[in-house]
Amino acid sequence: MSDKDFDAAAPPDTESAYAESPYTEVARARLAMAYEACELAEIARAAVPIGEHELRADGAADSPGSLLADAAHVLRAAQRFFEAAAVCERLGGASWQVIGQVLGVDASIARARFAAAEACFREELRAAEPAPVTGAPDRAGWWRAYATGNPLEAARDLDDWVLRHEDGGGDLGSTPVSGGLTRSGGPESKAGSAQGSRGRRPGETRSRHSS
Repeated sequence: MSDKDFDAAAPPDTESAYAESPYTEVARARLAMAYEACELAEIARAAVPIGEHELRADGAADSPGSLLADAAHVLRAAQRFFEAAAVCERLGGASWQVIGQVLGVDASIARARFAAAEACFREELRAAEPAPVTGAPDRAGWWRAYATGNPLEAARDLDDWVLRHEDGGGDLGSTPVSGGLTRSGGPESKAGSAQGSRGRRPGETRSRHSS
């Protein structure tokens, strides 16, 4: 057998083939959940400082209702994170009964609360073409469209965010988000095997996701 014949008969590089395979649906749901956690952390963190001119002399807010509005913003972000977690559980195989048990409600109530979000997410995954990432009406909508078309790049943006905010309490590695995502090629390999394939190191700033 010639070298040419041998190359033609040789099996494909399994690792390379895996690195090119799509992410599993539940991995994409987990990525969406990671984004909502990031947003929640950013929004909540912004409520911690007390601005120099935020309070009047008596300690009350200079702009009545502003503190409650900030808290409502955090609550809405927490609800989106909560919803993303339920969708991720569903795509991972959790029944409505299991979700209801975790929340202390009947399965029918859990279904009524999260079924629409699950259906919407599945429809986004089935879309033949991702929605355009320009001109989105809100940041969350823009990011969902971005992650639909560029999941690895979106995950690496979150890698950057985690590493910028790491407090040194644990070894997260260089790919704390993208390295844990699984592709459809097999359960044991991870997205980190593709690290560096785009010629960019984790931790480099990306313009599409601000901190």
